Amino acid sequence: MGGIKAILGVKELSDRKAGLYRALFAEFLGTLLLNFFGCGAVANKNNVVAISLAFGLTVAVVIQAIGHISGGHVNPAVTVGLAVVGKVPVIRAILYVIAQITGAIAGSAIVRALSTESAEMQEFLGTVGHGLPVRVEQALGVEFFLGLVLVLVVCGACDGAKPDSKGIAPIIIGFAVTVGHFVGIPRTGSGMNPARALGSAVIMGKLDNQWLYWVGPLLGGIAGALIYEHALGPAEQPEPRRQYEFAVTEEKERFEYIDSGRDEL
Repeated sequence: MGGIKAILGVKELSDRKAGLYRALFAEFLGTLLLNFFGCGAVANKNNVVAISLAFGLTVAVVIQAIGHISGGHVNPAVTVGLAVVGKVPVIRAILYVIAQITGAIAGSAIVRALSTESAEMQEFLGTVGHGLPVRVEQALGVEFFLGLVLVLVVCGACDGAKPDSKGIAPIIIGFAVTVGHFVGIPRTGSGMNPARALGSAVIMGKLDNQWLYWVGPLLGGIAGALIYEHALGPAEQPEPRRQYEFAVTEEKERFEYIDSGRDEL
């Protein structure tokens, strides 16, 4: 029973030291900022470079700001991928996704409220899925690979067994988001992030093909996490095998590695 509770993360709901509620606010705020700045940049229609850089740089900035509190997921594909390989408790993962969705909706609502009411401006506030230039199965494949590369890079950049990458992890992850948008924008509008895509769709009332932007990135994220965990992780694994845990110091929360022999997170 203790093992199941640890996997679910039940203790975090009442343990103040787990910092769950601070982490949920961080994910809400981070995704709000992503939709505000990323989707706000979509007003630069036809400028793929500007839009891609806006999303990538915003992700890097947000991770730097909230990564020590929540891990800086701001994307259900990242959260679900890490949960599948046991690096995030199930309950925390579910609550993260809810926080990310509400944050994305709030961010898109704010950017719309602060934009002009012209039809042209409202058309380009980050909605994806309507008028796809590729077939549905092609769009699904593109979104799959966008989720895969993102979570693969997240796992590699944030791997505690590679401390040299710790300081530049936000930049590396931001680059992955930028590269994904270069490929995705001309084909699917580049959802890459289910919460980000849904936030714009809800505010603009354009929910066409939204399932693509959940199924594709989530499956890709799971695949990326599994590939890194079982094929690309550090060749030499210390004994006993290690896993992520949220730990709290007097100053701040952080991700750190612990022995897997402990019963609870």
